[in-house]
Amino acid sequence: MSFQGRKVLILNQDYSALTICTVQKAFILVYLNKAEVVAQAEDKVIRTITSTFPLPSIIRLVKYVHIPYKGVMLSRQNIFKRDGYKCQYCGSTKDLTLDHVLPRSRGGKSSWDNLVTACKPCNSKKGDFTPEEAKMKLQRSPYKPSFIMFIRDFSGYIDKSWEIYLGKKSKNIY
Repeated sequence: MSFQGRKVLILNQDYSALTICTVQKAFILVYLNKAEVVAQAEDKVIRTITSTFPLPSIIRLVKYVHIPYKGVMLSRQNIFKRDGYKCQYCGSTKDLTLDHVLPRSRGGKSSWDNLVTACKPCNSKKGDFTPEEAKMKLQRSPYKPSFIMFIRDFSGYIDKSWEIYLGKKSKNIY
């Protein structure tokens, strides 16, 4: 049985969400007694030659792991994920790049609040201007997603059983 694309939510010992991982990694953590299965996928199992194991959907670490910084790293791919892989000016999904809302030449920083996904034609059209000066409207203002929001809204596959640990999906996020 293939588990391609299926993910498992990892909880810390105190049941707070840590991250997501592959089924294979989750199975190894459970098998080595470093984690326990909190929830399993319905009607799905992992079979070996001699045994059958529940397919984990949520696991909890046996020992508490202290994470000093639980934020979302600023990266090109994470900006694209936040913006739904769409130009924030015209909605195009082709030929994407990053745009500084306040251009760097005018003191704009590379930050969550100043970077948006833009197609190359819109980025060129905007040039060294702000969106207002270029008469281009942003579909959504840039923002820094929280760690939980990022896991919940931008990680792809999300199992229904994760909702109690991640909260309900925001209505204003696609």
